[in-house]
Amino acid sequence: MPVKEPTSTQKSEIWAWLEEVIDPEIPVLNVVEMGIVRKVEMDGDTVVVKITPTYSGCPAMNAIEMEIHKKLKEKGVENFRVVTDFSETWTTDWMTEHAKKKLKDYGIAPPEKTDESSDFLTSLKGSQKVVPCPYCDSFDTELQSEFGSTACKSQYYCNNCHQPFEHFKCI
Repeated sequence: MPVKEPTSTQKSEIWAWLEEVIDPEIPVLNVVEMGIVRKVEMDGDTVVVKITPTYSGCPAMNAIEMEIHKKLKEKGVENFRVVTDFSETWTTDWMTEHAKKKLKDYGIAPPEKTDESSDFLTSLKGSQKVVPCPYCDSFDTELQSEFGSTACKSQYYCNNCHQPFEHFKCI
């Protein structure tokens, strides 16, 4: 059977359910606002949820797929598939602005836009990117490590408020 779009009611309901699936590495964000869930469609009577990993080796993808399975079963969806789609490369530009604000409020400096070379976050301080502190908005910060608690984050330190913080890398 050909792939078709679910009805708008079905689709909005499924998207709402997927928004209940939390990213296991960043517990203030769900997989929809992260841009990991890319598409919901029908293959005959089967719901197909397409997800794209944040990077090819992301260890959270198995957990995310299992949580999507669990959520759809919990909501009574019997026929579904979760497909990991590598046809597009995930980018932080797929994250919603609301997700980036939630990151900042959580204490993680959000990623900048990848397509705006004039963005203030891409200014250089010596040879380092200037990343404003998510706590006090100071630009007097310094890179401590290219890797934070996960490979998609780096570790910074604010010289103004003396807080360490992570920066979600721009991909």
